[in-house]
Amino acid sequence: MKDVSTTVRERRTIRRFSAAPVEQERIISLVKEAAGLYESEDTPHWRCLYFGTPESREELAESMMAKVTGGRLGKLLPARMTDLLRRQITGTPAHVIFIAESAGTERERDENYAAVCSIMQTVQLLGWEQGLGMLWYTDPLILSESFYKLIGWREGERFAGILEIGSFDKAPRGRKRTPAERKWTIIGEDSRQLEDAAPFSAYNVLRLLNEAVWAPNDGMREPWRFIYVTGDKTEASGKLQFSEEAPSPPFLLAVAREETDPHKQDEDYAAVCSLIQNFQLLARSEGWQLRRRIPEWVYDRKQCESFGLRPLERIVAVLEAGEHKRYSNSVFPIPAVKITIN
Repeated sequence: MKDVSTTVRERRTIRRFSAAPVEQERIISLVKEAAGLYESEDTPHWRCLYFGTPESREELAESMMAKVTGGRLGKLLPARMTDLLRRQITGTPAHVIFIAESAGTERERDENYAAVCSIMQTVQLLGWEQGLGMLWYTDPLILSESFYKLIGWREGERFAGILEIGSFDKAPRGRKRTPAERKWTIIGEDSRQLEDAAPFSAYNVLRLLNEAVWAPNDGMREPWRFIYVTGDKTEASGKLQFSEEAPSPPFLLAVAREETDPHKQDEDYAAVCSLIQNFQLLARSEGWQLRRRIPEWVYDRKQCESFGLRPLERIVAVLEAGEHKRYSNSVFPIPAVKITIN
C-alpha cells in the first residue's frame, strides 16, 4: 500500500458507480493481496464468491430481492421501486460475497470472522488506491432461502457481507470521526503527555488510533472503545489470574460496545475489526512490530470485568508490542484464498 495514512483517511463508501467494467483478474488480485496483508498467529478459514458477469449479477439480484418481492413489502412497493433496486444490483460492475467458515469453538469462529472482516477492509483500501469505490452491504433483507442457496450456505458459517465494487465519478465528503481519546481508558500510569520514543507508548498508540477511527461503520455508530493497560507484568497477570496467558504490558484492548440486536452486534464487531486492521496497517507502515490475538480469557466474563467491561461489551482483539516467538522473521500464515467465480 502506497500511503496508508492518506488512504485510510480519504477512503469513502461509494453508492453510485459508473458503468465502466472492472476486470475479474483485478478483483481477484485485490482479494489475494488483502489476504496477504492480514497478520494473525492463527490460520483463519473463509471463502468468497465473485459475481461479475451480467448473467451472474441478474441471478444475484433475484436472490437478494427474493425476501422483498416475495413478501408483504413487495406488494406495498410500487413496481418502479423494485425495478430501481434490481437495476442498482445488476448495474454494479462487481459483487464479492465474503463468508467466515464454520469452526468448532467460539474463539475459532471469531477468529475466522475477524479475519474476513479485516480482509474486506483492506480490499476497500487497496481498491481505493486504484480508483475503485465500494459499498459494504449487510442488510438482513437479502438473507433469504434463495440467497443462501445461491451462495452454497453451510451450517455454522457466518455471512460477513457483500462488497459492491465499481469505478465512480465523485467521492462524497467525509464526516467527522470522534477522536480516539474520547473513547480511551488507561489502566495504570498515564504517560500520554510524554512523546515516548517507544512505538507502543500511550502517546503513539493514540496517535495511530486517531487515524484508524476512519473505519467503515454503519450509520456512524462508532461502536468501539479502547483500554490501554500499562504497569508491570505482575499487575496485569494478577488481573487475569492466568500468568502464562497474560499479555505483556503495555497492551491495548479493542472493545465492541454494548448492543442487543444480533445483526448490529455483527456489524459492530466487523467495524471494530476494520479499525484494528487500519491500526495494524498504519503501525506496519511505521515499522512497528505488533501481536494481534483473541486469547481464551476474553470469553471469561470475570476476567473481562476486571478491565471494566460492561455486561454486553466484547473484547475484539488484544494488541501487544512485539511479535510472537513463532514468527521471529515477520512471517505470518497467509489465509487460504477460496474464490468461487459465478
